[in-house]
Amino acid sequence: MTDTSKPHFEILDGLRGIAALAVVIFHFMEWVFPDFSQNVMAHGFLAVDFFFCLSGFVIAYAYDDRIAVKGKFFFFKSRLLRLQPLVVFGSLLGLIAYLFDPFAVYTETLSAAEMAGLFICSVWLIPAPFMVDRGLNLFGFNAPSWSLFWEYVANVLYALFLYRLGRTYLWGLTVLSAGALFGVALRSGHLLGGWSGPTFWDGFARISYSFLAGMLLCRSNYLIKNKLGFIGLALLLSLAFVMPYSRWNWLTEPLVVLFYFPLLIALGAGAQVAGKLKKACAFSGKISYPLYMTHYSVLWLFGNYYTMYQPSSWTLTLLIISGVMGSVGFAFLAMKYYDTPLRKYLTYRKDKAMW
Repeated sequence: MTDTSKPHFEILDGLRGIAALAVVIFHFMEWVFPDFSQNVMAHGFLAVDFFFCLSGFVIAYAYDDRIAVKGKFFFFKSRLLRLQPLVVFGSLLGLIAYLFDPFAVYTETLSAAEMAGLFICSVWLIPAPFMVDRGLNLFGFNAPSWSLFWEYVANVLYALFLYRLGRTYLWGLTVLSAGALFGVALRSGHLLGGWSGPTFWDGFARISYSFLAGMLLCRSNYLIKNKLGFIGLALLLSLAFVMPYSRWNWLTEPLVVLFYFPLLIALGAGAQVAGKLKKACAFSGKISYPLYMTHYSVLWLFGNYYTMYQPSSWTLTLLIISGVMGSVGFAFLAMKYYDTPLRKYLTYRKDKAMW
């Protein structure tokens, strides 16, 4: 159930889709260019930090004035209905791809009990970084779930105490989180962490700052009126993802996350869109989460095929284009025939139970 009395930020929906597409392209490209200095989408992973900041903004906008009235249980149910169906679906896709990938050559042997345990952990977002063949991902069957784990953590903290914090305390936490984010970048030389066991706590630093910054943007009403429109802002967002990878990543990446992404969200919330572009933004926003949560099973098929056969540059280009387009197409089907109808049904049952 949404609050239809509030204006909707269509351009922010559109930018969410652009960020999801950037993640998909980045994941395909990193198989081909493990040396990120040669990768044109070397910073596509920063889209996750954009998601975190946008999430903080949207959660504060949607629930700051409702959670005290409707209660924490209402908030938790609403977030579960929004997020969990695709967590389950993505885990199932990942398990199927793992079992039936014709190009996979695994170096470890997992028993049926171990696979069942890892699947259960994936469904319930319990970090289990034990699969060596999957780079010790927190969730071996669907790696992108790592950010959903931290999203849930942020949502729980929001419901427990963040929604009650005044702006002064929120500023203090945001500044502390900014320091932690810079600490991660100085230690690692980059912000590409949080998805694996060895980099687990990097994820906490990444979501802490961005989520809090998004909340601050909303509560401070930092909306910058402008006429950039969706196209202009989409291009500006894309610049962050194609930014060159260099020895200065320890500085450039935190600066993008600390200042550039909040600025883009403030600009997106202050811009208007109409006509066909408005519809495009709505579609982009709707498909962003299904795309993010379903593309990784296809990615492993591509990666294992690439490793086994080393196709020519021309074939590889066609495969990547087809893979990205196929991922978008499959995400649309998952959205239309699984996620949307299931969430409508569960929302109906939730609302009925309230009466």
